[in-house]
Amino acid sequence: MSPAPPPFARRAWVEIDLSALERNLGKIKAHIPPRIHYIAIVKADAYGHGLAPIVTRLLQCGVENFAVANVREGADVREIGPGANILVLGPILPEEIPRLADYQLTATLSTPEEARALATHAAARRHRQPVHIKIDTGMGRMGAWHTTAPQLIRDIHQQHAGTLDIRGICTHFPSADTDPRQTTRQRHLFQQVLDTLPRELNADARLLIHADNSAGLDTLPPNGPFNAIRIGLLQYGLTPNPGSPLAHINPEPVLSFHSRVGLIKTLPPGATLSYNRTHTLAHTTRIAIITAGYGDGIPLSASNRAQVLIHGQRCRILGRVTMDQTLVDITANPDATAGDTATLIGTQPGGEITLREFCSWTDTIPWEVFCSITKRVERAPRGLRIQ
Repeated sequence: MSPAPPPFARRAWVEIDLSALERNLGKIKAHIPPRIHYIAIVKADAYGHGLAPIVTRLLQCGVENFAVANVREGADVREIGPGANILVLGPILPEEIPRLADYQLTATLSTPEEARALATHAAARRHRQPVHIKIDTGMGRMGAWHTTAPQLIRDIHQQHAGTLDIRGICTHFPSADTDPRQTTRQRHLFQQVLDTLPRELNADARLLIHADNSAGLDTLPPNGPFNAIRIGLLQYGLTPNPGSPLAHINPEPVLSFHSRVGLIKTLPPGATLSYNRTHTLAHTTRIAIITAGYGDGIPLSASNRAQVLIHGQRCRILGRVTMDQTLVDITANPDATAGDTATLIGTQPGGEITLREFCSWTDTIPWEVFCSITKRVERAPRGLRIQ
């Protein structure tokens, strides 16, 4: 019998520090009152960190509430956490409605039409569908506009009480990290809606009232109706705004992004690099070809701007990033050799490239960086060693 072939070499990968995730969770919970329910945002493959390991560790840490973007993501979380509470934040497509009951998911409602469709299916299955009602206080996306929301809530409570179980009322702040005055105005509009809640609904201890995400946590009132928060970016190790008061929580990065040196060559002065020849060498230059490109999650905008770490030294990207390879200048790094690790985001002995720095080079935001690291980039536990 032939021996098993050796595993494929990793050409690009991210390391996931689950211990850092756990520490971040502890720091966030220490910052909020005990009465506040924690809703972990794990949509988009847990912000690109890998759904299964992130949800598994959060469950192990006692998290009970999760939020996802769509029904398929909710089904994936249900397979991992049979007893978890799972909220679908996005609108439900008509053909997805039966899946809500199949996977015991909670829907987010914005319109009377959605309410009727969910109630009809729930009645047919003799099922009471849990829902959160979204209020639009200024995001302009999902949610019943705040002036019409009280009527929607009353109608659902009175007409669909046997089929729809209202488990939450929520809104969304579009600029909590940049515009506190607008956020305060939205809180006021949201409170006006809450003041109209039917007495029985207002007295329901299960009802979650939530408006705050990682950015909104800055201005979460210590008292008041809010009894839940939706946390995404902060649990993954970054404050939404560099100057945020939440900086004192000091979250730790959970994700780092790495590749390999595949080839080294020396080129003469005057040589031009990569597609469209956007860089011309001024002197003899030692070039390393990194085995990752925009097909892995290095944005095209990193071309001629971003840097990587090799042996802890910063090496500038030269020329355009290509689909599978990126060129970097290692002239000042004589010890670099084929097979070395090249770190795009993270640390090496003697150096660090932060996510925010990477974002500044690539004209993007942390959320997009996380979600843009593609499926061919393996997610691996921290401590991976390349042979």
